[in-house]
Amino acid sequence: MKARGAVLSRRSAHTATVTDWKTLKVGERVEVVKYAHVIAAGRIEEVSRSGNVVWLEHLGSGVTEEGKELFMKSDGVTIRRA
Repeated sequence: MKARGAVLSRRSAHTATVTDWKTLKVGERVEVVKYAHVIAAGRIEEVSRSGNVVWLEHLGSGVTEEGKELFMKSDGVTIRRA
């Protein structure tokens, strides 16, 4: 059972909410969550110097023409690694 607990701990750490967006790296796969629902998924394209704004390159359905969307912390969204 010890090994199972270790695996679950690593999994939950991987999908934990990212509180400091400045730690996100370009190309990293993430999910954007609002009100406990995933509203977008994709790769980080750019993070502002302040760490309050993220440009996301979408993956999957609902992609805009350019396939990019801006998210701000002030909009009440959270980001977690996918």
